[in-house]
Amino acid sequence: MSSRIFDDITATIGATPLVRIKKLGRSDADILAKLESFNPCGSIKDRIAVSMIDAAEQEGRLNSETVVIEPTSGNT
Repeated sequence: MSSRIFDDITATIGATPLVRIKKLGRSDADILAKLESFNPCGSIKDRIAVSMIDAAEQEGRLNSETVVIEPTSGNT
């Protein structure tokens, strides 16, 4: 396995691996699990946060002086 060097931690978000699940019984379908825990903060929320910030930047609602405060609890 080769290592990649990224210029920014956000570039590592979303390229999480798929793993074939074989132990759930017989099936004609492939069952795959996406390992979101491989994101930098260990959550699918990494994708959502980057998407929201990218959209806000493109819409001109954020700039270099903007402070983003993200409160969270539970699953949202």
